[in-house]
Amino acid sequence: MCFNRNRGVVERGTAWALVTGAALGIGRQYAEQLAEKGYNLYLVDELNSIEQEAQTIEQQHNVKCVAKVLDLAQQDAAKRLHDETTAEGYAFDVVINNAGIFSHCDILTTPHERIERLILLHDLTLTMMCRLYGEDMLKRGKGRILNMSSYSIWMPFPGLALYSASKAYVKSFSEAFAKELHKTGVSVTAICPAGIATDLYGLSKKLQKFGTSTGILMTPKGCARRGLRAMFKGRKVVVPDWWYKLLIPFCKYLPGFILRPLRNFTMKWQK
Repeated sequence: MCFNRNRGVVERGTAWALVTGAALGIGRQYAEQLAEKGYNLYLVDELNSIEQEAQTIEQQHNVKCVAKVLDLAQQDAAKRLHDETTAEGYAFDVVINNAGIFSHCDILTTPHERIERLILLHDLTLTMMCRLYGEDMLKRGKGRILNMSSYSIWMPFPGLALYSASKAYVKSFSEAFAKELHKTGVSVTAICPAGIATDLYGLSKKLQKFGTSTGILMTPKGCARRGLRAMFKGRKVVVPDWWYKLLIPFCKYLPGFILRPLRNFTMKWQK
């Protein structure tokens, strides 16, 4: 598949990008690839390791890299982050809302606090990040926002009720918001990837390796590359790769005799 590596490239150190959930997995790859394109980075994560990751990227790519330890699954997290970055004089040309929580539990076995945190992070915080930073971009007449949705929005399966519903909101919101910003110089993109070889799902390294070798799972690097490409092209929604698009109708209408054993198999990953 052809990929224009020059798309989105800026003169090194002349533009800033904000990436949430940047310590590990896909978020770490978004940060890495944006640094390769010349962007200074403001990286946010609840993990303290984000500080070391920021230092590593800064040294390897000769860009400025700021780390912020912050739990974004809080009622006012987006506003506090925006207030702080604004007061410090940051203006972002790219904002990537990547931070996420995975849940593979039946609703009635999911702790109340986890339900609140997941919806806060995926939906409220993401929406307010778009509202606050989107307004800044609109004033400058340029900017790009990338939101992480999920292929699971077409898979309302048992155990995925909370996760898939929260990600369906992200896709719907992003697509409508993008249309509101038509011809303003600001674009909004939602990426809906299928399984990714990360620790998010609780899969062992052996299963992750098997998944990527067979094409069932995508690597974080590949997912980030496709997400950035779609964002810089100004696409509203992207589903990587083409064969997953073909499977959407099948996912939506899987019969019970397939779903029931599938649910029993995935019960071991409930967490």
